[in-house]
Amino acid sequence: MSTVQVVIPCYNYGRYLRACVASVLSQRDVDVSVLIIDDCSSDDSLEVCRELAAEDRRVSFIHHPVNKGHIATYNEGLELVTSDYVVLLSADDLLTPGSLGRAADLMDKHPSVGLVYGHSLTFQEVPPSTIRTRVSGWTIWPGAEWIEKMCVTGRNFIICPEVVLRTSIQHRIGGYDPKLPHSGDMEMWLRAAAVSDVGRIKGVDQACYRTHPLSMQRTVHAGLLFDLKGRFAAFKSAFEKDAGKLPEAGRLFNDARRALSRTAIRHLQQSIKCGVKLEDTPEAYEKFAISMNPDLANTAEWCALERIRKQKQSRLETWVARKLVSLRWRVTWDQWRRSGVHRYIQ
Repeated sequence: MSTVQVVIPCYNYGRYLRACVASVLSQRDVDVSVLIIDDCSSDDSLEVCRELAAEDRRVSFIHHPVNKGHIATYNEGLELVTSDYVVLLSADDLLTPGSLGRAADLMDKHPSVGLVYGHSLTFQEVPPSTIRTRVSGWTIWPGAEWIEKMCVTGRNFIICPEVVLRTSIQHRIGGYDPKLPHSGDMEMWLRAAAVSDVGRIKGVDQACYRTHPLSMQRTVHAGLLFDLKGRFAAFKSAFEKDAGKLPEAGRLFNDARRALSRTAIRHLQQSIKCGVKLEDTPEAYEKFAISMNPDLANTAEWCALERIRKQKQSRLETWVARKLVSLRWRVTWDQWRRSGVHRYIQ
């Protein structure tokens, strides 16, 4: 059987650690092992690590006497991996039954594939009770084609825990960039796709991603403008590294910049039509959009924004606009759930 090592960084997530590790050790059709790295937690994480390692020889752990931060912890674990395939799994997330076997099967049969993902469910406290495990097929993209899809939409197609990487590819591209604490995952996927093909397992749920009301994604990293800046940093970094060696790297990077610019302007349009207050100022969005596309004033998006600003909307028109935005999001989400990629700019 193929070997898969799951690296679990943990900082004060002792209460979730047992469920996370159980979701890994119960995987079938692969030879699996777990490496937990406790980054100087102040809760009972270290005690839980010791108990888990004593209970199952497939579990090992490292304890940091001094907190090193999440990026350094990720990279430490990834450097130690010697298995065929590797997963970086947060201590509060879960793998679904059979997910590693499904991913390994795809990569075993397609040696050119370096990254495999599938759909990821989200939850808060109670894990989803309904999980799809029957594979309906695979999609395999040449890496450059998958990168192009990301660039023309300016989107990240992956949440994170649903990814399985070929270890040789992981070691070839290196670890997470410390300069990208918010969008390091996205940059990692771009770099992997620059040197290998990308596979997606269709019809199944590959992982469960836990959301927290007070997590960094909801507080420090909240807001679309912050996210857009993080996406640009990921694109820029990737094209300065492996993705920059692609034949059409310059065009792809410019596509990404224009997509991010259009996303910012369309978000401004929606906020006006829907009567929704932005988390940042309109001027900040405009400044970002122009920095991405200096020719913005000559685009259809900018003309539409100027027109919307001059219009007075009735309450009925505002209600209709909100309904249309909600419908568009549902359609986009369903399309992403089925295909694994976004086809439209947000």
